Amino acid sequence: MKTEMRLPHTLDRTVIIHAPPETVYGFLTESSRWAKWWGAGSTIDARVGGAVYIRHPNGIESAGEVVEVERPRRIVFTYGFVSGSPMPVGSSRVSIELEPARAGTRLTLTHALSDATVRDEHVQGWRFQLSLFANVVSDEVNADAARRVDAWFDAWAEGDAAARRDMLAEIATSDVRMQDRYSNLEGLADLLPHIAASQHFMPGIRMRRSGDLRHCQGMVLADWTMSAEDGQPRGAGTNVFVFGPTGLIEWVTGFQSSG
Repeated sequence: MKTEMRLPHTLDRTVIIHAPPETVYGFLTESSRWAKWWGAGSTIDARVGGAVYIRHPNGIESAGEVVEVERPRRIVFTYGFVSGSPMPVGSSRVSIELEPARAGTRLTLTHALSDATVRDEHVQGWRFQLSLFANVVSDEVNADAARRVDAWFDAWAEGDAAARRDMLAEIATSDVRMQDRYSNLEGLADLLPHIAASQHFMPGIRMRRSGDLRHCQGMVLADWTMSAEDGQPRGAGTNVFVFGPTGLIEWVTGFQSSG
């Protein structure tokens, strides 16, 4: 008879991931995605009895075995270091549970260990590792962010009302919020006539993205320049875009730095 491990000490951590549960689960069960947040060469065979292998960027190796799999809600695996320090392979157990949340997915991790000191040594490790996890998941969800940001700026110069509505509906949620020094808007029904008014009072003005986006966990900074119809510069600034769990724009805040 197999003896159940006695693991009285637990480390618990809960984080919000800005992606749907199915997408998040893929990063826990598919080797190509698993390696993105652990390190190149890491693999997982996501079935009961399947091997767990982690090759950390510093060359240290960890290993274990999958104990439970319940797609897309839960995975449990044993965990330890191939070197045997600070704990041997199979001597601890990691449980990860996912549940839908307004911003995407609530991930709850419980790491059960036999020794309190070893548990405490893993607190910062999991804090760091789940931060990496949140970013690589969000990077995939928002891989199209540059196109959507560019389309947002293009919509402000689109003269045809129907085309402008279609452009924004494809890249933003219906209740998208927009704020800057001249805007305090909620929803496409409020945003669309506001854009039409800006075109009426500032004809020919156009904004374009300047440089690469800066992205972190669903929040994007996009620098922009503004020019008149004759090409003369009229200002510059930065927009903050907040993307939802499916990659649609939920909130935009604009900051003008010149002009």
